[in-house]
Amino acid sequence: MGSRPDLLDAAALTAAVADLDGWEVADGRLGRTFRFADFSAAWGFMSRVALVAEQLGHHPDWSNVWSTVRIDLVTHDRGGITTLDVEFARRVDALR
Repeated sequence: MGSRPDLLDAAALTAAVADLDGWEVADGRLGRTFRFADFSAAWGFMSRVALVAEQLGHHPDWSNVWSTVRIDLVTHDRGGITTLDVEFARRVDALR
């Protein structure tokens, strides 16, 4: 993304999360846990998410344990959750 993403205030963040399926805000991060049938399906999903990360130039904090993938988003250089994090979450949801 070419411009600096906007930091979301509490009202904007609440509205954005309401439009996202299964995402939550905790510890200053936008996060979601995804569950899959097996490790292979989880890893395939992570590969697709990696392409989104490269397209947006924004990389998640994430982890994988067998069939579970956890994604947490925050824009570190803005000090919180931004429009870029919400766009990332929307694109990830579109992969499912």
